[in-house]
Amino acid sequence: MTSASLCPTELRRRAVLADRAPLVYRFSGLAWITQQATQWTIGQVRLTEEEARTRLAGARVARLATAGGDGQPHLVPVTFAMDGDLIYTAVDYKPKKSANLRRLRNIRENPRVALLADHYDEDWDLLWWVRIDGWASVVDDEQALQDPLDVLAERYEQYRDNRPHGPVIVIQVDHWKAWSST
Repeated sequence: MTSASLCPTELRRRAVLADRAPLVYRFSGLAWITQQATQWTIGQVRLTEEEARTRLAGARVARLATAGGDGQPHLVPVTFAMDGDLIYTAVDYKPKKSANLRRLRNIRENPRVALLADHYDEDWDLLWWVRIDGWASVVDDEQALQDPLDVLAERYEQYRDNRPHGPVIVIQVDHWKAWSST
């Protein structure tokens, strides 16, 4: 079948598949991760990689999107810290209905996640957002928790005073997308 005889949807699908980065293998300090090489997509107003990283690093809260094996989306606000292309978020001491949190169950069923940080202002010239897509794992081994918790404690005073006891979600970033209104 020639490309001239393919429908536009199939042509787009093939173009997307052709643009995917090669698989890489990386040791995260916690486990070997197989992923596609990190890709950057910048929105309508270009942000450099450095600008996107700086804006994400400066955000105090982000939204973590997960989906279970059934595909049902789940979105929660989280505190987080960055360590290169790893992002950590912990289950902390704030009140929760259950220790068996849906985000943890979802990640165990489907490790694909997204994390979004944004800034809203009545002056729409100041709007921006940064989204990462990645592969998540739930780390609950006490020894393996220490480094991610140290990184989180550097960022949040509350974690220095009262370290989280729950598991840590480790996200290996494989794609960045960033947008700014100016």
